[in-house]
Amino acid sequence: MTDRGSAGSTAGTWDSALSVEEFAAIGGVGFEPVGQVLGTAVFEMGYSGVWGCPGSWTASGGNNTVPASRWTPSLSLLARKLYAARRTALSRAVAECSALGGDGIVGVDLRVTEFPAGGTEFTVRGTAVRARSRSRPRTPFTAHVGGQDFARLLEAGWVPVGLAVGVGLAIRHDDWRTGLRVPLALRNQEVDGYTQLIGHVRREARTQLALEAGRHGAQGVVVDDTRLRVEESECPAFEGTRDLTAEAVFVGTSLARFGRPGRPAGTRPPLTITRLEREAAR
Repeated sequence: MTDRGSAGSTAGTWDSALSVEEFAAIGGVGFEPVGQVLGTAVFEMGYSGVWGCPGSWTASGGNNTVPASRWTPSLSLLARKLYAARRTALSRAVAECSALGGDGIVGVDLRVTEFPAGGTEFTVRGTAVRARSRSRPRTPFTAHVGGQDFARLLEAGWVPVGLAVGVGLAIRHDDWRTGLRVPLALRNQEVDGYTQLIGHVRREARTQLALEAGRHGAQGVVVDDTRLRVEESECPAFEGTRDLTAEAVFVGTSLARFGRPGRPAGTRPPLTITRLEREAAR
């Protein structure tokens, strides 16, 4: 923690994406909004195809990779680009938060869309908030949770550390396990080639999410969003056949305990991943 005093004046008119209930909730735990923030980055992701052969597939994590007979480029480069794009947009939103004198961003909304002129746009939006205190974090935190959930976390002894993202990528060439999908479907049987593909990318995304939360120094992460995208394209190695590309993305907020009595100094619980469901509207 560091004392920034009154750095970053919050005087004047501010705006926010908070509802009335969220505004009241963050005020109840000693915070106030200082303005909306936006971070954006447009990246050209490029093509990441695979010269395949029947039965071959490759994955971003490097595990369970079966080399193709000709050329199997690693997906690690594409995965690094996806992380870099998100982190660039997030860092720009954090920079705006700092310029406003904020201590963190709540209600972070991370979106990935096609850019009209070409490429992919990564956008981070949220509301910067500031604690009514002279003791504040060295760097602003980022959290997907809204005002009410943010207040609940603080009251329960948890503080958000940073937005965590886990990405899993894999490309699989259609083989006999997936080529027989129609007759298998008629017999109500599993298409195990598809199961292996999506199972791998989801496991990889969860693993990377936990690693990123650990790098934040967090003890856990509450998951906000899980996405799965599967696309098909013609295999460049064999005409008339296809490759399947799967991408899984997990987004959540890393959390750390504060003010918890009874725990020996220097000890930490195992890293856990849980969902934080919003209460249904009454």
